[in-house]
Amino acid sequence: MEDTQHGKDSMVISTGIRTDIVNHYSDWLFERFREGFVYTRNPLFPGRVTRYLLQPDKVDAVVFCSKNYAPALGRLHQITDRYHTFFHYTITAFGRDIEPNIPDFDERIATLAELSKLVGRERILWRFEPVFFTESYPMERILDTFDRLAERIAPHVCGCILGFVEAFFTLRTRLPEIQPLDNAQKREFARRIAPIAEKYSLPMQSCGSYASYEEFGIAQKGCYTLDKIGRANDCTFRSVRHTGNHRGCLCITSRDIGWYDSCPNLCRYCNANHSVAEVRENMRRHDPHSPLLIGGLNDTDELTDGVQTSYLRDERQISLFDL
Repeated sequence: MEDTQHGKDSMVISTGIRTDIVNHYSDWLFERFREGFVYTRNPLFPGRVTRYLLQPDKVDAVVFCSKNYAPALGRLHQITDRYHTFFHYTITAFGRDIEPNIPDFDERIATLAELSKLVGRERILWRFEPVFFTESYPMERILDTFDRLAERIAPHVCGCILGFVEAFFTLRTRLPEIQPLDNAQKREFARRIAPIAEKYSLPMQSCGSYASYEEFGIAQKGCYTLDKIGRANDCTFRSVRHTGNHRGCLCITSRDIGWYDSCPNLCRYCNANHSVAEVRENMRRHDPHSPLLIGGLNDTDELTDGVQTSYLRDERQISLFDL
């Protein structure tokens, strides 16, 4: 039977929804785990700050999402040795004209191979998203790039997530060359990419989309689920309703410790950054020793402790002698 709790106050800590912490703020990240706590601001009410404890008995899992794990590889064991973990590695079809501050394909795939050796392929999902088209990146080029990437990436991951660009109209100022993407084009792309993934024995899924491409062999499910995290870490979670981190998301709710407008990747399609000026200002305000990713605690801030409810199942068997 499904648990009546919804995962609202879970003990799943996320490090990559609002910004690429691993790539650009890894010193801060490892210090937070060493000290055992972190502060996060409420994006809607910035004066409200929540403290989360990061001791192993207070965290069910740490989930990562990054476009470059190289800055963290040498120290990653500090977290993987003590916590259940799961990793998303985003490698799109685009070059530096779209993702200006990301290493090239060869370097990132080499980093992925090292990450896979460290944590095991069963803990890594490849995010091939967002997908969109421009005159320089037509459908044929995106599919061809996926084919070449999949051949090299498939041995190091447990699957691939397909996602199309969101908030098309809000991107027109940053990506004036982006072309409208309708449902028919999405379905055609899904139909054509699925057999490429199958050729490399690469399970493919979508997440965060109301559209289904299951008829093409692309599963529709969450990319961060307790079942997926449990299988990868050989642990078992209670059955909890997954309410997601945003509309249409099928994942377990997590607590992200980052901050918007702070990602130096400066990918032109990213909705987590609003302006380069804000990113630069927040980078200036970053203190690697602060409990907050950006800035510090203000006198007027309201600091509260987050509710951290464990969903790990207690597998201990009760002996007759204990009754």
